[in-house]
Amino acid sequence: MKITNITIWKENLDLTRPYTIAYETIDCVENLFVRLDADNGLTGLGAGSPAEDVTGETITAGEAALADHLESIFLNRDIRFCRSMLRELRTILRETPAAMAAADIALHDLVAKGMDMPLVDILGRAHTRLPTSITIGIKPVQETLEEAREYLANGFSILKIKTGRSVEEDIERVRCLHETFSSDIRIRVDANQGYDRDALKRFYNNTRGMVEFIEQPLKAGDMENMRLMPEPVRTLAAADETLLAPESCLDLFHPPRPFGIFNIKLMKCGGVAPGLEIAGMADHAGIDLMWGCMDESIVSISAALHAALAAPATKYLDLDGSLDLARDIVTGGFILDNGWLRTLDKPGLGVEYT
Repeated sequence: MKITNITIWKENLDLTRPYTIAYETIDCVENLFVRLDADNGLTGLGAGSPAEDVTGETITAGEAALADHLESIFLNRDIRFCRSMLRELRTILRETPAAMAAADIALHDLVAKGMDMPLVDILGRAHTRLPTSITIGIKPVQETLEEAREYLANGFSILKIKTGRSVEEDIERVRCLHETFSSDIRIRVDANQGYDRDALKRFYNNTRGMVEFIEQPLKAGDMENMRLMPEPVRTLAAADETLLAPESCLDLFHPPRPFGIFNIKLMKCGGVAPGLEIAGMADHAGIDLMWGCMDESIVSISAALHAALAAPATKYLDLDGSLDLARDIVTGGFILDNGWLRTLDKPGLGVEYT
């Protein structure tokens, strides 16, 4: 089966519920899309959501990289050589990881469809389903509680709370959530690099036992101060902006380990193949995995879910990035049931054009 045509485009996807994090408010997102057509009529679809503040990649740079290089890597190539093609992708598109992810996902989708199997089963399923968290942005306490009630009513039991602007307000929000819903929810916190050492210590000491973990509390490059934190804090911390491509995690294994959890995002590392490479390294090192996302199409959220369920070290999911999109270009991909995610029993990613 050979790839005979490649289509690259971008879409502006509005959010139904804008949200605020430590350094910005987000109300829409642009995604890149890649479609691969094969000579037997099958197609593979991929999507990418660049995060300029995390990886330095703009939507323009990602689109240009795909336009300049994807034909030379994919066009008229037999998908049986997919591993070589993925290696070329990583070499040529390493500076634009979300664009690389879009191409990587499209190729994985096509290969799995060619084998008439769900992608997760080709990768080697380790889990059948897992619960996902759903995110509440930075907002006043009463609005946080109202949104939490809405999510609980819809079956979610894990809330990820964005923090990092005011540690005192963050402590109050977590305490109020814990007091109001303590037996019904698990609380995760994402500071988005918003704390310094003193703020992190204060937050930890005042929310001990209330929070499942704290995602990226300090600046991405501040490994010195993360390593100076007490072991219980480091164990509870999850690497996000610090963890990019597979090679970026090598320093995170050196003792004292700054993080007890790795947050793998396909848009940071470049797709399913490099994501699973990080997952394998973490598994050998005994580090738990969370699979996260940006604001993304169902296409790439589904790809992340397939990869997550194929990784034995996966313990957490934060794959809510498509739930607040006002529109998408596909349906399907996964089943969300009372906050639990599982894949469809369909070839490839299981997505269908709308």
